Amino acid sequence: MRTVTRRSRSEIERMRRAGRLVAEVLALVESELRPGITAAELDALAERHIRRAGAVPSFKGYSIDADSPPFPGSICVSIDDEVVHGLPDRRVIRQGQLVSIDAGAIVDGYHGDAARSLYVGEPPAAIATFMETTRMALMAGIAAARPGSRIGDISGAVEDVANAAGHAIVRECVGHGIGTAMHEAPDVPNFRSRSPGMRLEPGICLAIEPMLTMGSPAVALLDDGWTIVTRDGSLACHFEHSIAVTEEGPVILTTA
Repeated sequence: MRTVTRRSRSEIERMRRAGRLVAEVLALVESELRPGITAAELDALAERHIRRAGAVPSFKGYSIDADSPPFPGSICVSIDDEVVHGLPDRRVIRQGQLVSIDAGAIVDGYHGDAARSLYVGEPPAAIATFMETTRMALMAGIAAARPGSRIGDISGAVEDVANAAGHAIVRECVGHGIGTAMHEAPDVPNFRSRSPGMRLEPGICLAIEPMLTMGSPAVALLDDGWTIVTRDGSLACHFEHSIAVTEEGPVILTTA
């Protein structure tokens, strides 16, 4: 079993600095997102901002395991039916697309990780509701991350919001612990399981990240070794924050 690390207040403050930088990157990308820009151009903007702050992109060169290719960019740009880990390549962003941006940065050895989904133009009502449901599922999961609660309480809170709106949860992708590594113990599923999961204590830091679809929850991995897409081609949405569990309750680290 992987060890769960409880972070000190000073460590959490360093993670907050990383988180603030990630929030800046997401805000920058959102401000520049428009028809005609490429995913690669958005990635270049993000990397420039991270490095000018004296930080390092968490994602660039990252490998899941020894058999996976290193990730080629500083942000993930997932479009329409791409759930997560979309490559920031030369694809041109078009009006009417749902674009999910996932960003990570390392500041003084500590990671921040967050994501948000954006619509290019004015979203139709059904898509706007879908996006807001995913965001609210994230916020419900964060609210459940209190000392004495369990990982399963986060999972259940996310699942309840998704189910009430009739949207499917991607089960293959889950949240995670975060700290001196981008992915640490424990896993944070977005759905209930038989086990309630570990009990939360002050100092535990988590990346909570619901990923919902407008159709089937079934997904597939593309040949690039990274991009996960919905099998039925339905739209996917992704929101994420890194948080710290404190004695006073959950604190979001990835805000400006």
